[in-house]
Amino acid sequence: MKQRLDKLISSKLNITRSQAKALIKSGGVTVNGTAVLSCEMKCGENDAITADGRDVDTREHVYIMLNKPQGVICATDGKGEKTVLDFLPDEMKRKGLFPAGRLDKDTTGFVLLTDDGEFAHRILSPKSHTVKTYIARLDAPITPEVIRDFESGMTLGGEKLLPAKLTPLAENAAQVEISQGIYHQVKRMFLKHRITVTALRRIKIGGVSLDDNLDEGECRYLTSAEISKIR
Repeated sequence: MKQRLDKLISSKLNITRSQAKALIKSGGVTVNGTAVLSCEMKCGENDAITADGRDVDTREHVYIMLNKPQGVICATDGKGEKTVLDFLPDEMKRKGLFPAGRLDKDTTGFVLLTDDGEFAHRILSPKSHTVKTYIARLDAPITPEVIRDFESGMTLGGEKLLPAKLTPLAENAAQVEISQGIYHQVKRMFLKHRITVTALRRIKIGGVSLDDNLDEGECRYLTSAEISKIR
């Protein structure tokens, strides 16, 4: 879908409309190799646009994998605290980005950032059965009773949960797969059995695993194949 150049520049560079207009009128924007001074020119995903010599990502929506560190808030406004959006390099920032699903402040791992609200709603809805996979460190061993309760769909706070898969790993550690995301769900599921989660890390969303090459705080765009696997 094509839109006015000033609107597109404003959105993709996360600047005001007036700043975008000033940039265009100063000759700082090129479209397909030619300097453009008209803010009203219509452009879209198939146009190669630069602003101040920097390539502009003209895709309608973007999907970003972030390896979230501990102590960071999954929100667009941290009210003075660091958020997941603060880790994006300038060239990846654009208006409308938000975390598609939240991790607790002390939980680490795979956070998906996007500006595609429909996509986010689809993968977050329990009806979609998009599985999120976690590694949990625990202060006590797992018993067969705990595994059965997870996999049968436990009742938590009066709410019947969807079945979850619980796989014991090394001593006092487990892999957890859930397809919904109620408040502090994984921690509360273990706490029901008097087991405390001492560390929690999300390693996978749908069919896409967290990239081992991403250090904490680093991010990259998802490929089209990865987006399809999450869908």
